[in-house]
Amino acid sequence: MGLMRALMQMMQISLAVALLQSADASAQGRPTAGPVVAIGGALRDDNEAVWGRVVKLAGGPGARFVVLATASADPDRSAARIVANLQRRGALAEHLRVVPGLPGDGLAAAVQDPASIARIDAAQGVYFSGGAQARIVDALRPGGRDSPLLLALHALHRRGGVVAGSSAGAAVQSGWMFRDPPDVLTLMQAPLREGRDIDRGLGFLPPQILIDQHLVRRGRFARMLALMAARALPLGLGVEEDSAVLVQGETAEVLGTRGVLVADMAELAEPAGSAPLAARGVRLHWLQPGDRFDLATRTPSPAPGTATSQRLDPHAPGFRGEHPARAFYADLLGENVVVNAMERLVDSPAQEAFGLVFDADPRAVRPQADPGFEFRFYKSAQTVAWRSVGAADHSVFSVMLDVRPVRITQPLVRPWPGADGAAPAP
Repeated sequence: MGLMRALMQMMQISLAVALLQSADASAQGRPTAGPVVAIGGALRDDNEAVWGRVVKLAGGPGARFVVLATASADPDRSAARIVANLQRRGALAEHLRVVPGLPGDGLAAAVQDPASIARIDAAQGVYFSGGAQARIVDALRPGGRDSPLLLALHALHRRGGVVAGSSAGAAVQSGWMFRDPPDVLTLMQAPLREGRDIDRGLGFLPPQILIDQHLVRRGRFARMLALMAARALPLGLGVEEDSAVLVQGETAEVLGTRGVLVADMAELAEPAGSAPLAARGVRLHWLQPGDRFDLATRTPSPAPGTATSQRLDPHAPGFRGEHPARAFYADLLGENVVVNAMERLVDSPAQEAFGLVFDADPRAVRPQADPGFEFRFYKSAQTVAWRSVGAADHSVFSVMLDVRPVRITQPLVRPWPGADGAAPAP
């Protein structure tokens, strides 16, 4: 317990030092690290809030971008779409063809090519495509060593350039990432294997922040918690599809159409167990477009213009909410279920809600059948929500979560006596 708390304190200190150094550099007129835009995948061509903001951050019309579609199974097609979208917003974008599987020593030459490095040196931004993030790290960090191309990308970022990426291109931005992981439940049950399930990312973000993508659509919030616990990472930013999180200085801002789930494990009531996953006192925030999160103080704030939103305070005298019953969720990994659980809890008089994660198929072949996991959501003194007028979705701040492994009795169902040919009850 003491070691885990010491690690958390060291990470918080390192974040504070980095922020002070950034502020000092700004005050002296020196360039600071540029913005990072992590996109959760499935970004629509008409999502102006993301595409337009990426170009604006790089300087607006005329800003130069290099596009790396290294992660894609069809890099030329992926790059063409990204280039077109950036150019539609006024950028000067070009595909830098760094593609695994080039004949001979083509890939090794590509990541050392002086002409390619010169193009990065002349750019104000880089955009990584989606696909398989392992392709990106294997290409740019062959044998675990930073290539000249990767060093040039980090130099671009340090001088204020934009680093953007979608899906796999978002996952590589943090210091740790998922590489080729199995299903979410297996990741919660068993130790994470470095080099197989997880790997080092490219590290454009502070080391204590983890990025994961497709988070709500694919039920990945639980795997994000597993990696955070395994590597003592205090902050996780889980980005939903057609949405992005912009990290600039000490502020994270949500862009796009859906949202970002923030998991804060910096002040757990008990240290997290990494295998099987167990944690008590995880603080969750569901942030919607325009909402912000202060990375230094770990506090969320609603989007500007909340005069058009309704504040829901479950601690207010006489508060009843729209959902009177305490909720239970049989599959928390289902699409949007975790957000629904948080929204229903804050908009009800109930103090807690429960759910399960387990394999309901007794025929499934798994490394181990147990444990399953119980999730307990509950209100804290800071729990509050904002609901936009005329909209059903909420921004939800400071819902607490406990996760504990449990044994699931199989089979879950048995024939009712006398039904479907079963023997009648005596």
